[in-house]
Amino acid sequence: MTLRLLSYNIRFGGTGREAAIAAMIRSAAPDVVVLQEAKRPDVVRRLAAATEMTSWDAKPAHSVGFMSRVPVARHAWHRPPPCNNAFLELELPGVRVFGVHLSAVHSNWTEQRRARELRATLASVARHAAGLHALVGDFNTLAPGETFNLDRLPLRLRLVALLGGQTIRWQTVQMLLDAGYTDAFRSLHPDAPGHTFPTWDPHIRLDYAFVPNGAVARLARCEVLDGAGARDASDHLPLLLELAV
Repeated sequence: MTLRLLSYNIRFGGTGREAAIAAMIRSAAPDVVVLQEAKRPDVVRRLAAATEMTSWDAKPAHSVGFMSRVPVARHAWHRPPPCNNAFLELELPGVRVFGVHLSAVHSNWTEQRRARELRATLASVARHAAGLHALVGDFNTLAPGETFNLDRLPLRLRLVALLGGQTIRWQTVQMLLDAGYTDAFRSLHPDAPGHTFPTWDPHIRLDYAFVPNGAVARLARCEVLDGAGARDASDHLPLLLELAV
């Protein structure tokens, strides 16, 4: 079977934008949705009902939540120090999924924080992952070789980036590649930008799906979804992964 997995940052819990978010999710027809900034369980409950997902969970203390129409054998949050956000572990038929939301803001300081968070996350994943698995979510960083236009940031964020040094040393995604993971979107689309943020002016790819190098043959599809209503739903575009399990 092929699992359709959607990763989606719904921004500030999604309150008041449930209809637009649900419309984006329905258009993707996913089997499982991993949500970031999903700190409003009442919103996730309404989204699950609106998209006919049979199971869901979210906690105010955690950014990452989920909804699923396929059986979830077990789910758990793990928050190894120094992670700001716990990552979510989902046991699904034939695959284990880890939902990730690394620290935000573009600067050398925050990139160092993301690297520390990812290092701790990978160490924890190594203890839990068995067989086929995927890491998906908002990694808040750039992949090697991708461009970052500082001038397109809001002034406040531009100043933060400049204070840490104008040339940001992006390293987090490279750590994943060095650890034996494949960037699913880039593997299938070597020349496409894949920008996911912000919806009103997409120019940065912050949202990713990674699989172990040995599972590349299982990749059927990985697409950024930029349909009608995307800007009203969130500041991130959702990422759809299809994986043979």
